[in-house]
Amino acid sequence: MSHEQRYRPWGGELAADPMTALDAVAWPAVPSPAVAVVLPLGSTEQHGPHLPFDTDTAVAVELTRGLAEARPDLVLAPPLGYGASGEHEGFPGTLSMGCEALELVLVELGRSAARWAQRFLILNGHGGNLAPLAAAVRQLRYEGRDAAYWSPTIPAGDAHAGRTETSLMLAVRPTAVRPLSAIAGPTDPLSDLLPRIQAANLAAVSPSGVLGDPSGASTQEGERLLGELRADLDAAVGRWLAGGPGGRLTAG
Repeated sequence: MSHEQRYRPWGGELAADPMTALDAVAWPAVPSPAVAVVLPLGSTEQHGPHLPFDTDTAVAVELTRGLAEARPDLVLAPPLGYGASGEHEGFPGTLSMGCEALELVLVELGRSAARWAQRFLILNGHGGNLAPLAAAVRQLRYEGRDAAYWSPTIPAGDAHAGRTETSLMLAVRPTAVRPLSAIAGPTDPLSDLLPRIQAANLAAVSPSGVLGDPSGASTQEGERLLGELRADLDAAVGRWLAGGPGGRLTAG
């Protein structure tokens, strides 16, 4: 089954998957207590002139579905496609709930999940979500709930809508990528750009909304990156399910 067939927007045609996905089953099919419920978390924010607003969500959903297929005892929750994206609000179409609201939403979802699941895992696709996500998981763990989160790390990846994310989207949902519209943005290290972004917004640094250079992106590179991320995610979740610590999950 191709990635194009496997990814579907919320409410689209359902595939026959060997997993418990809350968009595809009725409540009697949900184990209680479930081993864990997994929530994909993304954003609705600009990704340059060539990628869709749900890029972060699409990648998070793809990774979450792969995890749930490999571990059918996990329950897949509907994605949360809004996050903390205030730095992108200089571009029309971006919708951000802000850090405080996101933290509250994640805490409440974790509390609710704990009524029928032993663990709560958030699979994050947007870097701007990390601070409220970490705070929410700390609060849940303080309350005695086994909560954890994982966020992809690509050491040589560019910051936003560059080659890395373009390759990932070519592998996940190629029809949403507009290669002829892709242009390069600033390629400086993100640490050098952050002060200006935080002082204003990303549009002040990159009028196109791109940080990096999408040229050279390919489906093959996207497939390779997805494979590496899936392996890292599965190893990290395996350690956690075997009794390892929660919080931010890492493979090592």
